[in-house]
Amino acid sequence: MQNVRKLPPLNWLRSFESAARLMSFTLAAEELHMTQGAVSQHIRSLEAHLKSHLFIRLARRIELTEEGLAYLTIVQASIQHLEIATNEIFGEGHRKQIKVKGSIAFFTYWLNARRLSLFHQEHPDINIQFNTDIWMREENISADMEIRWGKGQWQGVNFVRLTHDKLFPVCGPKLLNQLNLNDIHDLEHHNLIHVMGYEQGWGEWLKYVGCSTVNTSRGMQFDTYACVLNLVESGFGVALGRSSLVEDQLKSGTLVAPFEQHLSTTEDFYLIYPTTGFSNPFARRFAEWLVRHSSGGTLM
Repeated sequence: MQNVRKLPPLNWLRSFESAARLMSFTLAAEELHMTQGAVSQHIRSLEAHLKSHLFIRLARRIELTEEGLAYLTIVQASIQHLEIATNEIFGEGHRKQIKVKGSIAFFTYWLNARRLSLFHQEHPDINIQFNTDIWMREENISADMEIRWGKGQWQGVNFVRLTHDKLFPVCGPKLLNQLNLNDIHDLEHHNLIHVMGYEQGWGEWLKYVGCSTVNTSRGMQFDTYACVLNLVESGFGVALGRSSLVEDQLKSGTLVAPFEQHLSTTEDFYLIYPTTGFSNPFARRFAEWLVRHSSGGTLM
């Protein structure tokens, strides 16, 4: 088996990185609060360890060799990664960082600026990182808890229901004022906007109100609820509103509900967390706040 060369000491690498970045042993010594002789000795030791010259030493200046320039990029990235990891794990307030995974619709429309401001007022010392699966694969997202949409039938986890939603059509006030939308059957003449993954919602609501004349297979489909609501707010089409996600828009008047019939849903938003409970006490504090301000329930 080939011998593996030991990594050089970190203080040698810090001296090299500082000198290479500043292009001066003197400035590196000032930055590191060392003598110039100590910096020079670190770099000579590093070069001997690597069996390669990292600097070209000229009369009044220094230059990096090709090997030195290539090594600098690697050393800087490694030191930065080590600094970030050290701060995350051991830095001040590291235990106050919590991670929440879940639905971008819930984060945007329920857990909005108004509610987050309330939490921040009560717990200004807790930092929250919200992750959705838009930019990364779901299995690669680690979190203290998850906001999940479904029927509450999951194995191997604890879960608490956060919403008790009702479904009903919503549209922009401009559309309601300018076009005929006085009767449910008038939906035949309007664009129906669908959320991908829940296309059956329109059929369920129309069946609930006893309307069979509206073709639910037509209309545009979007993969995020945000796209749907933005389009509808601008006056294009009618979408199914989920009560927990359109509450603020109805209050502000950017959305209106033209019909009174509201259908209770079988699928809602749930808080998911490990059966072993929360290892991070600040995560539990946020979870308790979340449950209290949504369903009014309690954690197990």
